[in-house]
Amino acid sequence: MDMINALDFKSLLAMLPKRGPNAHKGNFGHVLIIGGDFGFPGAPVLAALGALRVGAGLVTLASHQATLTGIHTYHPEIMCHAIDDPNALDNILTKATVIALGPGLGRTAWSQTIYNKVSTTQLPLVLDADGLFFLSQQPNKNPRRVLTPHPGEAANLLGHKQIAPIAQRIAVITELITKYESTVVLKGAGTLVASPHAAIAICAAGNPGMASGGMGDLLTGIIAGLIAQGMSTDLAARLGVCVHAMAGDIAAESGQRGIIATDLLLPIQQLMS
Repeated sequence: MDMINALDFKSLLAMLPKRGPNAHKGNFGHVLIIGGDFGFPGAPVLAALGALRVGAGLVTLASHQATLTGIHTYHPEIMCHAIDDPNALDNILTKATVIALGPGLGRTAWSQTIYNKVSTTQLPLVLDADGLFFLSQQPNKNPRRVLTPHPGEAANLLGHKQIAPIAQRIAVITELITKYESTVVLKGAGTLVASPHAAIAICAAGNPGMASGGMGDLLTGIIAGLIAQGMSTDLAARLGVCVHAMAGDIAAESGQRGIIATDLLLPIQQLMS
């Protein structure tokens, strides 16, 4: 692997806009999380919690009414917006600062319609999971977007039948940036981050205990929450990857095996303080 720089958490955190003494929630953006098709209610909730823990002012979760049932009982901080009819997105889209699309989105007709409606937005857009699948079917370039693929999703985005070997990850992320002109987070051990106008960097933090369901959803929300607070897509992706990995290392201090995504929430908030 070619020599690349390591992400520097302290310098990246210093670039996050400061909070004044008279600040209010409206100063820190409105994250819209869209996903949670039937059978996948947890993924968008994790994304929403990630956005809140890094300091987003407002977070709305848009999904089926059935998916939203009960969320207020456990997470009253998350606002909910039912979109059984995709046209119900029209009003909430005018209020959002950034959109995170994909956690638990599924691959149904409803999912496709939601993706088609949102993918042309002029707002910053963080794409994960099935959002990346739909993008692979309709490739386009968008400099306001962050893509967060794991190696399998990266292969699909590039039309490759097989996942590239670890030694080829720099070539993979370079090809993704060329094809999509977006900021790219290539997840894995030593996550890579790059964008069309910024060099590739690697995250030295993180551990194998983070190999559990929901970690990617949490990262999606973290990045969106940082964009909401005024960071560029590139800087938000870099800081978000650092915060996510370092929180995983804090959670692993009591043992790696058995870590779950929600174990990272308090460490995330502590790291952002």
